[in-house]
Amino acid sequence: MILTVLEATVPEGNEARLKAAFEAAGKTPRPNGLVRSELLQDTREPTRWRIATLWESREALLAMRSSGETPAGILMFRSAGAEPELSILDVVDAIA
Repeated sequence: MILTVLEATVPEGNEARLKAAFEAAGKTPRPNGLVRSELLQDTREPTRWRIATLWESREALLAMRSSGETPAGILMFRSAGAEPELSILDVVDAIA
């Protein structure tokens, strides 16, 4: 499994835009291989937000990224006036 994390500082007053975009994305068909996605707000720095998305495999992530379309998470942050940074992490182990 692969975890992607988009992270950005959302200008004060734009949080509702990010939340609305995330909620709207949840009503659309998921890309193949997307397991789950979560919108996260930093408790120490409330303007810092993350979208963490778990993918079945690196291949699923690469297939989505090679579509030529801007990934939905990036568009969500942009709708809230923020440009996110992307981290890609291998999931080494998990406790359920």
